[in-house]
Amino acid sequence: MALKHKGLDYETIPWRFTEKDVISPHGSHTVPVLIDGGRAIHDSWTIAEYLDQAYPSRPALFDGPSSHALGYFFNQWVPLAIHGPIFKVIVLDLFARLAEKDKGYFRESREKRFGMTLEQFGADPKGAVAALRGALAPVRQALVQYPFLGGHGPGYADYVLFGGFQWARSMCPTRLLEPDDPVFAWREKLLDLFGGVAREAKGFPVWA
Repeated sequence: MALKHKGLDYETIPWRFTEKDVISPHGSHTVPVLIDGGRAIHDSWTIAEYLDQAYPSRPALFDGPSSHALGYFFNQWVPLAIHGPIFKVIVLDLFARLAEKDKGYFRESREKRFGMTLEQFGADPKGAVAALRGALAPVRQALVQYPFLGGHGPGYADYVLFGGFQWARSMCPTRLLEPDDPVFAWREKLLDLFGGVAREAKGFPVWA
């Protein structure tokens, strides 16, 4: 979404959990990794900052210091408050869709992180959906007043939150939001941005 926002052409390279050797030469063991010319940049926040610095004549992801501060807040808050309940909803569907060569690594690493089995971690998806909807309360109030988290147009804060929903949409058919939720309407707008590139990505129907 950040690359589309900047109007930059790009090529995506498929990657799997166990293919660490593909990205380790670029100084990372996790995705995303952006390769721009001869330079490799990793971590979503660092990539976003780099894109604005390297391409200042293109639409800004951070429209000034206040937007940068808002983006930084969402970059910290979303993984803590939003990704956890989403992961509990989708973890078993995600595991079922992994390549066989990745399943052992995924199970061992995530169960070590959670201190429980994947099945135990994902045992209450309805409770996780309720927790997610509760965590979105401040976002919901903001979106009653403004069309985007960035105000009247989308920015990095919108994209970092939207990424969690797109993650879920690509893995799991469980409904996360009700159609009358302002967050649902906001997500619809994000799905339609840039010619509907996010809506066209592989995934379950929009109501998921």
